[in-house]
Amino acid sequence: MIPGMKSKIISSVLPRAGALLLSCAAVSVLLAPQLGSVAEARPRPAATAPGGATAVVRITEGQVGEAAPGGTILYPSVTSCLTVTVRLGDGARAGAHASLFRVPGEYRSDEILAALKRRVGDRPVSAVEVRGATGAWYPGYFVKAIESYGDGESVPFPTRPDPEGIARAVADGLGQPRAAVTVEDLPDGDIAVG
Repeated sequence: MIPGMKSKIISSVLPRAGALLLSCAAVSVLLAPQLGSVAEARPRPAATAPGGATAVVRITEGQVGEAAPGGTILYPSVTSCLTVTVRLGDGARAGAHASLFRVPGEYRSDEILAALKRRVGDRPVSAVEVRGATGAWYPGYFVKAIESYGDGESVPFPTRPDPEGIARAVADGLGQPRAAVTVEDLPDGDIAVG
């Protein structure tokens, strides 16, 4: 994390976001000893469900994955996060678990839509569903992550839920029409998409 960023986020963003609860992973990032700059996300294979109607793919903070047709995506511990699920024409689902604060070794919020777009490739998309803590998200976090702001820079924060702004940011990031994207506020728990 950028030096001074932890106190900047805590004193500026979080109180104004409305008693925002952070997941264990996000809290550990904030409270972990600061040993320099944040490591870059390592590209690695995303989880994919093997064939079978009962397969469950677990996608945790900062990860991208895919469930085969008939499978389910489980996004655990969605407290301050947003989940983005792309329903593909063949019945498969590709998903991303966007975290407000980077989990070490995983994608930042300004990297995750590009990773999901690569995962989808040129396959037909029937819908995009965004679910999670919409009130905690400023749509611009998909373009510039909280960690990208340096000392002296003002980190934007949401003053109210902006589902339309989030939908536009996700549509733009995935190269999909705005009409294909729906947004639902579902904070504080696991989200399963089947």
